[in-house]
Amino acid sequence: MSFQVCAIPAAELDRIRDRGVDDMGNRLDPRPAGGGEPLRCCLRDAAPRERIVLLGYRPSPLGGPYAETGPVFVHAAGCAGYRSPGAYPAAFRDRRQVLRAYGADGRIVGGELVDGVDAEAAIDRLLARPEVSRIDSRNVTYGCYMFRIQRAS
Repeated sequence: MSFQVCAIPAAELDRIRDRGVDDMGNRLDPRPAGGGEPLRCCLRDAAPRERIVLLGYRPSPLGGPYAETGPVFVHAAGCAGYRSPGAYPAAFRDRRQVLRAYGADGRIVGGELVDGVDAEAAIDRLLARPEVSRIDSRNVTYGCYMFRIQRAS
């Protein structure tokens, strides 16, 4: 099954940057990267000394008990975004993750624990279920949101 990988939309990051506070009300505090931080704006690792910010982000457009907010690294200023939406992001291949499948109502309807190397098989299994509207990838160790996966249009 074909799928599309979606980084955090630039418009949402622009909204946060323009306000100067994240989805939790924390002030943005841009800093130089140490290197290796997983950027959710372009789905690659940060290079040392790139200007980044750690912010609280709520990826769910719906409210309710599954609307989690968590920490994500993004560029402090806008970037080109993720350029290969039809491909799984190479920078996330070495990260264990949980793929959480959600229905149209925002409730969890399934999930799988995967290594990045075998993510596509799990994505195909989850998207084959008609009740699945989207999949969110989250880091296993820290629980951070990584990116969204949806059926290709």
